Amino acid sequence: MGLSGSDNSCDPTPPPGPLAMALFGALFLALLAGAHAEFPGCKIRVTSKALELVKQEGLRFLEQELETITIPDLRGKEGHFYYNISEVKVTELQLTSSELDFQPQQELMLQITNASLGLRFRRQLLYWFFYDGGYINASAEGVSIRTGLELSRDPAGRMKVSNVSCQASVSRMHVAFGGTFKKVYDFLSTFITSGMRFLLNQQICPVLYHAGTVLLNALLDTVPVRSSVDELVGIDYSLMKDPVASTSNLDMDFRGAFFPLTERNWSLPNRAVEPQLQEEERMVYVAFSEFFFDSAMESYFRAGALQLSLVGDKVPHDLDILLRATYFGSIVLLSPAVIDSPLKLELRVLAPPRCTIKPSGTTVSVTASVTIALVPPDKPEVQLSSMTMDARLSAKMALRGKALRTQLDLRRFRIYSNHSALESLALIPLQAPLKTMLQIGVMPMLNERTWRGVQIPLPEGINFVREVVTNHAGFLTIGADLHFAKGLREVIEKNRPADIGASTAPPPSTAAV
Repeated sequence: MGLSGSDNSCDPTPPPGPLAMALFGALFLALLAGAHAEFPGCKIRVTSKALELVKQEGLRFLEQELETITIPDLRGKEGHFYYNISEVKVTELQLTSSELDFQPQQELMLQITNASLGLRFRRQLLYWFFYDGGYINASAEGVSIRTGLELSRDPAGRMKVSNVSCQASVSRMHVAFGGTFKKVYDFLSTFITSGMRFLLNQQICPVLYHAGTVLLNALLDTVPVRSSVDELVGIDYSLMKDPVASTSNLDMDFRGAFFPLTERNWSLPNRAVEPQLQEEERMVYVAFSEFFFDSAMESYFRAGALQLSLVGDKVPHDLDILLRATYFGSIVLLSPAVIDSPLKLELRVLAPPRCTIKPSGTTVSVTASVTIALVPPDKPEVQLSSMTMDARLSAKMALRGKALRTQLDLRRFRIYSNHSALESLALIPLQAPLKTMLQIGVMPMLNERTWRGVQIPLPEGINFVREVVTNHAGFLTIGADLHFAKGLREVIEKNRPADIGASTAPPPSTAAV
């Protein structure tokens, strides 16, 4: 009975069903996609602390844009009276209340309530054979504007204003008529002010749409995407995805990768940790991963820049004497005829340096070959020694204006022979002089280049001030405040597109409410 057919304890496990296989496949693909997902080398967060400064500059720009409103002439007839209102100009914008906020769906939302517009226009009235004309001031009161900017990534990786939503209304108009026909104007004021209010409503949103999709995009065009750093390398600041807004900040992920100008399609795989931005106390935060700095050093390595050759008088005098004394026996044995030939000291980095960022600080590890030779005129070089140098540099980062700058300092240094431990022992007396030579002759040249810095992806006219650098495990962050070195109008006028006619009209649904 124990072996009866009702006992299925030894039956094999049934194969998984179609649903289980589908779930397993989806999980595998998700893990595979995550394994190949590229992290950004640079992140920027703009916090709500920056919005008040941005709003002040933006409202100045908005006031100037609203002054460009062109209102069509208003003509009409009431009985025997003919009137014409023309040359309407906006003279000023007075704001009572305004708010600029981040919104998850719209990125940036500006709301203006209970504002007023100052107007000036020309009046003309004809009653039978009597004519009256002149200029007069008016005001549009109870002006409300609600406009949102939607930010996105274009195909080139540049941030763009992709859409502008707008609602605008004017609740009332006030016109102080005077002159011979004051009573007639007072009688007609209802028709005139209603018509002007309608026309003004129709003009506000097209101006804002043009300001967002054309003029602000001209400002965003000043942010570098793929640009040259110097004659050897360039940097790729293309956005990796659309900007992401929350109620308190706007986050942007940039590729943040250097490349040799001779190999524009070359790309270093990013295996560094993803930088994280958690702080919100300053106006803006910038994060850089180890990949950002590693790609810079590998690009210079591939460009052939990480090598140095000192010959003759370029070798420090004390080091020249010490090297000749150290290798005097080798010189006599190899070629005594070239004993007085110029000395050559060559340093060549053997592999791309690597950056390590820890809470305690940032270091750069370098391995290079050091070759010592005599260079007799019109004869082959006579190599005296070849050794390997391991060096560790400390790196301090700073943000000045909108340039990330680096100050390097030689911390650890050792040399050893490629051939034998005995020769490594013989090199010990050279260690201190070579280190001094590096500190005095090489480090200043490196720092002259690294202190020039590389530009951060910010629009023209905006700089960082009061920055604070914080190191983390695998990345560093820099918190700073913003400063407008130039006004928006100045930068936009400098970079205004030549042909803007195709982008000035908003979609009909956004014109006016």
